[in-house]
Amino acid sequence: MRHHRIAAAVAAALAAAGLAACTEKPEEGADGGPIAVTATDDSCQVAATEAEAGTVTFAVSNDGTKVTEFYVYAEGNRVMGEVENITPGLTRELIVELPADEYETACKPGMTGDGIRGAFTVTGEAADLSDDEALQAAVDSYKTYIANQSEALLDKTGEFTEAVKSGDVEGAKALYPVARTYRERNEPVAEIFCDLDPKVDAREDDFPAGPTDPAFTGFHRLEYDLWITGDVSASAPVADQLMTDVQEVVERAASEELSPLQLANGAKELLDEIATGKITGEEDRYSHTDLWDFAANLEGSEAAVASMRPVLEARDPDLVAELDEQFAAALAALDA
Repeated sequence: MRHHRIAAAVAAALAAAGLAACTEKPEEGADGGPIAVTATDDSCQVAATEAEAGTVTFAVSNDGTKVTEFYVYAEGNRVMGEVENITPGLTRELIVELPADEYETACKPGMTGDGIRGAFTVTGEAADLSDDEALQAAVDSYKTYIANQSEALLDKTGEFTEAVKSGDVEGAKALYPVARTYRERNEPVAEIFCDLDPKVDAREDDFPAGPTDPAFTGFHRLEYDLWITGDVSASAPVADQLMTDVQEVVERAASEELSPLQLANGAKELLDEIATGKITGEEDRYSHTDLWDFAANLEGSEAAVASMRPVLEARDPDLVAELDEQFAAALAALDA
């Protein structure tokens, strides 16, 4: 459990680093603070349905009995920002940069489905954080990292799916966590595409018929076939679909415009996912290869922080030193 505590500590430090040091004052709700969101098992009450363009903060409280998520969607279900794994009784913030447009907010009790949605309008003009040359340089650096990881993801997913199709169960088992490493490092970008991400990374809980549901595809369906049934004789179509979906994620990620705030949020979300979600072992529940995912999330977050390093060092060098210490401790704990 030590790596859980360290990951939580790094996430807390990143909240200060990325979301305070790299952004302007958040857009406030009508009450003078963040826009309050009250989520229950069957409702999603957002205190304001409009805001001025710029950096907008939502404070999401879970008053229900199920773990929930909160999303802001642009047209076409493009994810502008999300906060996951909000357990009952917990309040978490989402800070997102929103230009003038029409959006939808969504709470997802049980972390499944399309969510309980509502309209959200943003008007006016605001300075784009990408106009800051140092922040844009950080984004450009991170995009290079994403491109390199994406190339490796394609290669290793190809090797993994070919092993599945050839019936090489042991070979596919060895390649499974390796291929997923590159996906987990890129998770903040991969999850932007909410039409594709569930196809690649869904869990059996998302489907009425569980692991045998025909709609259950992606890495975890193949994980089930490899570790639970040990029979991949009928898995070739799932393997082919996974390869197609990963290819599309990589192609769309290459043209995706990231903002500095998405970069900061992504670094923190990777660690939040370890501290509040992956620690339960629910993701790689058949193979128990969770530590591979832990390490990949840490490495992806560290890469995002490295891209922001010149900005952070100029604004809060003590915080950079704290982040370095926490990352080193977290990775050492995983190696122990």
